[in-house]
Amino acid sequence: MDLLVVQELLKSDTSIPFRASTGYTHHTWARTFHSRPELYLRPQSHAEIQKIVNLARKCRRRLTTVGCGHSPSDLTCTSSWMVNLDDYSEVLSVDSSHHVVMQSGIRLHELGEQLHKYGLAMPNLGSIDNQSIAGAIATGTHGSTLEHGLLSEAVVALKIILANGRTILCSKDQNEEVFRAALISLGALGIITEITFKAVPSFNIEWTQRIQSLDSVLSSWEGNLWTQSEFVRVWWLPYSKRAVVWNAEKTAKPELPAVKSWYDGKVGYHTYHILLYIGQWIPRFLPTVEWFVFGMQYGFKSGKTTSAVQASREGLLMNCLYSQFVNEWALPLSKGPEAISRLSAWLHGDKANLSCIPFSSKGLYVHCPIEVRVSDTSSSSVRPYLDPTCPDEPTLYLNATLYRPYNQDPPCRKRYYEAFEWLMKDMGGRPHWAKNFATVHKSEIWRMYGSNIESWLKIRDEVDPEGMFVGDWHHRNLLPDNATLPLSEKLVKKEKAFGGGWLVRGILEEKTHLELSRPSSRAESFDLMHGAEAEASVFLPLDNDTYET
Repeated sequence: MDLLVVQELLKSDTSIPFRASTGYTHHTWARTFHSRPELYLRPQSHAEIQKIVNLARKCRRRLTTVGCGHSPSDLTCTSSWMVNLDDYSEVLSVDSSHHVVMQSGIRLHELGEQLHKYGLAMPNLGSIDNQSIAGAIATGTHGSTLEHGLLSEAVVALKIILANGRTILCSKDQNEEVFRAALISLGALGIITEITFKAVPSFNIEWTQRIQSLDSVLSSWEGNLWTQSEFVRVWWLPYSKRAVVWNAEKTAKPELPAVKSWYDGKVGYHTYHILLYIGQWIPRFLPTVEWFVFGMQYGFKSGKTTSAVQASREGLLMNCLYSQFVNEWALPLSKGPEAISRLSAWLHGDKANLSCIPFSSKGLYVHCPIEVRVSDTSSSSVRPYLDPTCPDEPTLYLNATLYRPYNQDPPCRKRYYEAFEWLMKDMGGRPHWAKNFATVHKSEIWRMYGSNIESWLKIRDEVDPEGMFVGDWHHRNLLPDNATLPLSEKLVKKEKAFGGGWLVRGILEEKTHLELSRPSSRAESFDLMHGAEAEASVFLPLDNDTYET
């Protein structure tokens, strides 16, 4: 451990543990990115998290908070200090109004099990439940229903430890600007430690899925496709021009387990994986893989239907199968038929140039399905500043998934994602923050968000003026090029990782300028403040009584 860290530890309250380890290698769930943090920290209490933040400030370190690393981007990578909150994951209280206060590290599957003990459930879920509740909120996670918005829609209040070591309370009635910035914080404001969440009475869902032609899906788009049930999602099979339409409604019926599907079993799972790997070398084989695998999974003929009754915490999920890139965009629901028709034309050769996409699809074959989901945040009372959804109408999400069979990148990725992202931008879309968007410049993101991103950046700079929670991902995608944040981290090396993906290494900005300025001349720099002054400093005109020590 670095000598400065040891010295500061000896000065700190030794009754509060500092649970740190070295030699840890972090990777995303999909193993797309890897990093080796200097220290890997697993606190178990609020006091321990505060201690970490105060030590990081005094030792001039950046902090990154991580859960399961399900985002396939390098958002969670760091060479500095990494904080994992898996051991900070208790439900603290549940009141008669179904307000649940929880520690922020709890994973969604654990939260679902704990809520069930109280006869409660989350009102909505995304496709998986491996994420921590804080990570799901911070990246704009959503499900697929026009009766709900983002998962953060049910958040009532947040507690956040800021870079000065103090804890701020925020909600729509208290420090609303901070609340709106923190609802999609991308980990760049501080460490969210407590979440108050509005749960609902637990419920079962009865779901049905059926195979339909793509034409029938598009023809019912303006009809009852998205309103036939509370929860609806579609998996589009582009080469066979078919789709799986899944819909679910709340029910009082007892559970009726789903019939085990083909690739949920060992034979189907490994067969599909091998076929995808063969497609790496023989891409024109992929349309046949689609026909065979999804025929085995859902049926070879249109009209095939399956159904089940499950608890919502299980039935709303799906099997993500293998390591994958995901490139999801939000756009107006009304533009769905045009977007899907243009992408379909492009994938099928587009000889008539119906798509107007300025990239050739010749010799390009992609994976399936393309996931089609919806939400509606148009009536949300508090919108996050970085909310990618449509404020005035329901939102459509198109997700171009590409598997990485045996952790190998698919050869079609660069051209496919260039074309897909060009189309999404042409349709007025915005990328999902946690996904693998690749061709979007920060200037385009600023145009997409306008004054909202200015408000987010203003709050971010006020609560973390030295960039303790800022990494290279934030610099590339959000921050002005002239942003000077001494504790922020920038990429200095990127190399192929053993077993696939990229190993990235960063360095703090102030270290890159060490010869030019040492110490920092910044008037309010925390390293020039003495302990009590730094910990008491306030950067926001916050409401009274909203700080905790």
